[in-house]
Amino acid sequence: MTGFLNNIKITILTLLLRVLYGSCRWNVTGFQYIEDLLNKNSSFIIAYWHGNLFIPYLKLAKYHFHILAGFHRDAELGVGIGEKLGWNFLRGSSSQRGSEVFQQIVTFLSKPGNVFAITPDGPKGPAKIPKPGTVRAAQKIGIPIIPAAGRSRRSWGFTNWDTFHITKPFTRIELKFGEPLYFSINDDFGTCNNKLKIQLNNLDNEVLKSLKIT
Repeated sequence: MTGFLNNIKITILTLLLRVLYGSCRWNVTGFQYIEDLLNKNSSFIIAYWHGNLFIPYLKLAKYHFHILAGFHRDAELGVGIGEKLGWNFLRGSSSQRGSEVFQQIVTFLSKPGNVFAITPDGPKGPAKIPKPGTVRAAQKIGIPIIPAAGRSRRSWGFTNWDTFHITKPFTRIELKFGEPLYFSINDDFGTCNNKLKIQLNNLDNEVLKSLKIT
């Protein structure tokens, strides 16, 4: 019975997300960077801040890219919703088995044509401070990172370690993908990680400006 009720909850929440975000006016720029890499059968990472993950999450779901999810109870609900939307999942906890999860991601991305989406400041923050795994994976394999930022003109904000935004219906959404970032294994890690942070913040500021939100 518990499984049946959980499936109903997953179905309802998935439908709500589709209706909620489907009611909005979307303006997406920079998606050609993703299309170009897909046409080349390249593996790459898409990175965006945790606080606004639902906007790229809903936009990218139909492409069946991969994302990371843990094994705790709350994660199972998220996985169920994500799979219904179209996402595939790598399972593991970066906070519990960091080195194992990192190697799992590296192995996955070492094969051509694989795409992995990640919130580099998740799952527990601090907000807008990228953890090292995203850049280290890109350096180790030699694949690009595409930064992304999405905001809506009107949203609900839920604050924990981060302010997590859920878009209100019938509003405007801006989603922007930046140029691919390439990092060599010989590049200074701190410089690379800071560049990712700057690019994500710049994109975030650009979408806020386009929405005339200060």
